[in-house]
Amino acid sequence: MIKKYKSRFLLLLNNSLDFFMKEIDTSTLIDPQNGNLAFKIFSFSDGNHFDHIQRLNYHSIIVIQNGMAKLKADFSEYFLEQNCLLYFSPFQPFMLSDVQDLEGICLNFHSDFFCIYKHHQEIACNGILFNNIYQKPFIILNDEELKGFVDLIDLMRKEVQSDSLAQHELLISYLKILLISATRIKLSQYPDNETEVQPGSEHYVIQNFKDAIEKHFKTMHSPSEYANLLNIPVNTLAKISKSHFNKTLTDLITERIVIEAKRELYLTSKAVKQIASELGFNDEYYFSRFFKNNTEVSPKQFRESAGFARAEN
Repeated sequence: MIKKYKSRFLLLLNNSLDFFMKEIDTSTLIDPQNGNLAFKIFSFSDGNHFDHIQRLNYHSIIVIQNGMAKLKADFSEYFLEQNCLLYFSPFQPFMLSDVQDLEGICLNFHSDFFCIYKHHQEIACNGILFNNIYQKPFIILNDEELKGFVDLIDLMRKEVQSDSLAQHELLISYLKILLISATRIKLSQYPDNETEVQPGSEHYVIQNFKDAIEKHFKTMHSPSEYANLLNIPVNTLAKISKSHFNKTLTDLITERIVIEAKRELYLTSKAVKQIASELGFNDEYYFSRFFKNNTEVSPKQFRESAGFARAEN
């Protein structure tokens, strides 16, 4: 009996120590102005952190070192194995399920800590890593690339824990290297083949549809409008979209509008009514419901938590 209770005690002690070590392995910086998270790195050895829909008000970069899982992001699902790097924009919904032996590292940073919009010319990751509705929100890494990212994140973790001179500047430098490296890998895995697209092919239709959304998303909100513009039956366009992007036509149009709405709310001081009007919504309250249905926060809440008028500062 004594041995039985001793074994239970040791098991509980080991579990407590494991949890304690996980907490020690978390490195966090808090914004002193508002008390919100600015920068955070933590390791994980299961899927508990991401087993429900995440809609975070900061960017997330997740490196999966071992294991496998099913990723649900926006309106699509993907099967992931080890050696993946995932990236998500503020309030972009995602979760990991059907997890098996998952291990990795997560890095979070708020736009107040580092604004990818303001540094677009330097790192060019916006529209490639982040806010790209047409491609998967992850890249596959070889062993050398994986080691490079893990080593770089370890340097950032040590810097957070050191609290040394010019800490913010060094962390930003490391973060830029990470984003530039990931962007280069993404571009190598998804090269731009527009010049090779043959008229009449499925890729030709997809490219024209992408171009049409970018040009008309502020004024055209329904799939039928795009089908008419491209002179193709809406059902045919829907099948091509589902096959190529694993998303419906409505999903793609909606995501593009939401991305633009977030950008305006974050970068400018425009009134919500003005933003709604510029995005083709005659009713401010309908736009607010549309935004909340797709982000789970109101335009006002998004602006307060993600940032405000950064382009005007």
